[in-house]
Amino acid sequence: MALVDLIEVSKRFGEKVILNEASFSISKNERIAIIGKNGGGKSTMMKILCGEVAPDSGRIITQNGITVEMLNQNPTFSPTLTVREALELELREIFQALKDYEETLTLASLDHTNKELQHRQNELLKFIESKDGWNIENKIERILDSFALREFENRSIGSLSGGETRRVALGALILKKPDVLLLDEPTNHLDVYMVRFLEDLLLSTNQTIVFISHDRYFIDRLATRSVEIEDGSLRSFDGGYANYLTKKEEIVASLAKSHETLVKWLKSEEEWLRRGVKARLKRNEGRKQRILAMREEAKKNPGVIRRVRLELERATKSFQNGGTNLNRKKMLFECKNLGVEINGKRLFDKFNTRVLQGERIGIVGKNGSGKSTLLRVFLGEMSPSAGEVKRGEIRVGYFDQMRSKIDDDKSIIELFCPNGGDHILVKGRNYHVYGYLKNFLFPKEFLDKPVSVLSGGEKNRLALALLFTQEYDCLVLDEPTNDLDIATINILEEYLLSFEGAILIVSHDRYFIDKITNKLWAYEGENINQIYMEYSEYLDYEEELGEVNSLEVEFGGVANLTENHKNSAENESGVKRKTPPKLSYKQKQILENHPALIEACERRIAELNESLSNPEIYKKLGIQALFEELEDKKAELKEMENEYFAVLEVVG
Repeated sequence: MALVDLIEVSKRFGEKVILNEASFSISKNERIAIIGKNGGGKSTMMKILCGEVAPDSGRIITQNGITVEMLNQNPTFSPTLTVREALELELREIFQALKDYEETLTLASLDHTNKELQHRQNELLKFIESKDGWNIENKIERILDSFALREFENRSIGSLSGGETRRVALGALILKKPDVLLLDEPTNHLDVYMVRFLEDLLLSTNQTIVFISHDRYFIDRLATRSVEIEDGSLRSFDGGYANYLTKKEEIVASLAKSHETLVKWLKSEEEWLRRGVKARLKRNEGRKQRILAMREEAKKNPGVIRRVRLELERATKSFQNGGTNLNRKKMLFECKNLGVEINGKRLFDKFNTRVLQGERIGIVGKNGSGKSTLLRVFLGEMSPSAGEVKRGEIRVGYFDQMRSKIDDDKSIIELFCPNGGDHILVKGRNYHVYGYLKNFLFPKEFLDKPVSVLSGGEKNRLALALLFTQEYDCLVLDEPTNDLDIATINILEEYLLSFEGAILIVSHDRYFIDKITNKLWAYEGENINQIYMEYSEYLDYEEELGEVNSLEVEFGGVANLTENHKNSAENESGVKRKTPPKLSYKQKQILENHPALIEACERRIAELNESLSNPEIYKKLGIQALFEELEDKKAELKEMENEYFAVLEVVG
């Protein structure tokens, strides 16, 4: 049975049709990605689902007792509440249920025959379990740490930025666990580490989710189904972004020959994504096996952890001097001992580098690490605290998050043709303004519209179109994919990949950075390391190092290790180990037994997959029986991994 049904729903704003007799269902435990162009109706459909916007016609059927809640783009809290108080207030129903349950236990111990009390106790128990409420205090701590809100926990909400307030609202809504969770661009204002935490959190809670996102890795990892909204109609595709591309390609290929360019792009994008996904899965599988094997070996010799950590550090360093041979290319910038300090906080120091023609550099790191500050230094808008930037006679194009080059008082045609007329020169070619702007998905009727009436995404699209009318030696882009739909990001990628100058990009979009850049400047503490690898691969190395460091702390303090091993582990790392936390009997059993159980389960899954690809075997054993066992084993593996890594989180 569906939790929510939209039946032949229609919605229009003026002449624009958003939904035209569209039907849509949400089933329990589904994670549905809504895909479509900006202005195509994605957010409107979400608002219809949660009752914020009424349809013009059609029916919305919500199962009795089902809660549907949406993350507001501009959430509001009482400005006098602290961050912690705001989180606790949003979760007050769970806290109250826990308190009431404790009270019923006390009363039940005094009166075993009270049926009404037993009924109340069962109702509270079901509610708490449906909300994953038993460890709500620990989950709040995880939100504070992983969404970088710890330093603000006792500050008033009114003193936070819009992005920080949105992180509070996002964390509260996920922990609140409504029956259907609606998320509109949840990764906006999150750095890549927060995004990965969000992915893991949503996957572990088994929530029913409908979400909009331009983050293609996020869609591919989370979505069990993708729904495209186009010209008022809805089309459903199983799986995430990769499968959407494949099926969309098949649909478009069956249409007129004029769609050949779109088919070619879809095929190229699908092949690129699948190569990346395959590589990441292989790396993740290898990392998991190494961590499990290391845990077993570390029981005998903790020094092995230190050795593996050094090997990983050497592996990342080996990518710091590689890269494409650009020695003959024109040098655009040179940094010598560059450093920046703001309000006593050192962002980076002693940064030495050159930017050459043809380099496409992704500047990556946590929020607040100084990425946008570095761009300002390169642009000459800010002086460094130490060192210098030498800049040749070059033309630099800048795209910023504030769209500072866009004048709201002008019409679109005035913006592109300030001296009159309706033609512009782009890369030596003369274009009609509409002929050029249709490449950025603007219809002809938009030309006379004032810029002020455009949405945020449309203004970003316009800023990009304006940027690419000029000739530059270097492009500097600060979070260029924010507020863009996937179709516009594809256009941006096409332009950037054909650009012959240098590009400096600050972005948290892993897919975008992987696809465009050939070099990373990665913030690590006060250092900026230059690395030649894909961003997603670099993050995998970081994650593995984090797991190794946790094991090093854990096994350095285990009581039953020999004194020599203890001393060896301490001497190799140069630090004294923390005493590990006390574990329950169940947690100790999980820590001791799960590695072998996980390994056995993975072996059985591999055997079942092999059997399902061999007709001789599956005809003999029954394809349905094999498939059902495979699904059971996958679920069993996921549950064991969640339990195991939850204990590791406590230990580490």
